[in-house]
Amino acid sequence: MIMENKEKEEKKNTEEIKEQNKKVEKPKKEKKEKVDKEKEALKEKNAELNDKLLRISAEMQNMKRRYDEQISKIRLYDGEDVIKDLLQTVDNFERALMVDESKLSDELSKFLSGFKMIYTNLVKILEAKGVKEIECEGKEFDPNSMQAVLTDKVEDVPSNHVTEVLQKGYKYNDKVIRPAMVKVNE
Repeated sequence: MIMENKEKEEKKNTEEIKEQNKKVEKPKKEKKEKVDKEKEALKEKNAELNDKLLRISAEMQNMKRRYDEQISKIRLYDGEDVIKDLLQTVDNFERALMVDESKLSDELSKFLSGFKMIYTNLVKILEAKGVKEIECEGKEFDPNSMQAVLTDKVEDVPSNHVTEVLQKGYKYNDKVIRPAMVKVNE
């Protein structure tokens, strides 16, 4: 009987242990499922944040590229306003140099000679800075670099070609800063 009691007690203990194991395993399973769900949610959040990071990084690179382009344009055309103002001075020199030298006294001829030197130096400086005169005379009219203010009727000049330049046009680093005012053949 002692043996039987012992067996019964062992059986009871075994059942209790099994019962306790089931109770322990159930929370373990639930915890594992919960941990797996959290792990999956964290993976999704990580992927989402990585995607966001890549987008922001690409956006920053684009902004930097645009900024660099703007800075290079600013540097390329830096001083454009001053150059436009100087072009008026060049025009005035050209008008002054159109005078007939044969009708001038020696003194005025010397002044004119000084004007020519100043004009030549000014033109060289502008050319060194990237300013170029737009060649128009006899060329086909180009609305991007010329402004037609008058029309002409010349027999030996093709239609839509410049017959006379009324005011010179200029480009600064390949950008038209002043279109040439021209007379165009019909």
